[in-house]
Amino acid sequence: MGYTNPYWVTFKQAGQLGGNIKKGEKSSMCVFWKKSTYTKENDAGEEETRSGLILRYYRVFNVEQTENIDESKIPFMDIDTREFNPIDECELVVSNMQNKPSITNGVARAYYQPSNDSINMPAKNLFAGDSEYYSTLFHEMTHSTGHEKRLDRHKDCPHHRSREEYSKEELVAEMGSAFLCGHTGISPITIDNSASYIAGWLKALKNDQKMVISAAAKSQKAADYILGKMEE
Repeated sequence: MGYTNPYWVTFKQAGQLGGNIKKGEKSSMCVFWKKSTYTKENDAGEEETRSGLILRYYRVFNVEQTENIDESKIPFMDIDTREFNPIDECELVVSNMQNKPSITNGVARAYYQPSNDSINMPAKNLFAGDSEYYSTLFHEMTHSTGHEKRLDRHKDCPHHRSREEYSKEELVAEMGSAFLCGHTGISPITIDNSASYIAGWLKALKNDQKMVISAAAKSQKAADYILGKMEE
């Protein structure tokens, strides 16, 4: 949901902790379910055990959306503060991309925003490793090559209109990331993640083999653009 704090409260719980929800904040839905067993008398008058499901939902707010809660009432959070070590080959790719989008570290979520041609990345030390950070950044950079002022692949972002088109674009982005990881020498570390991600989107496309070839061609063009290998 874009928050680094893992703790959530209902509106009522925030009040019980002496705090309140910040003005204008919107809630998120939290779904809870579990299997339940109970006994019931059958037609023969005998008790028998039956099973069912309990389903509930709650509207909750992240602690970052609250104020005035005493910090001592919030459980201690051991955040990973590992040191991020830039990888020179990856940094070179990012810095040398022509006509690149703006890259910021705002919310804890990775995405490319076509409307303002910008990439948002979570804080670097939130990733499991340095290679994973660059793999994700390369994915979003590949998305950005679809913008009309670059390769014009999105055509007003049709991949947002249907799941099939979205799946195709995700294939292109992840393959592009894999190519760039290979170029920078970090592919052995990230290949399993990429393979799983690509397999998931291929399943959504009913394992269309032609789609693999099409996506690979587009992702190669995207990688070439990022690496400055294309003619103007």
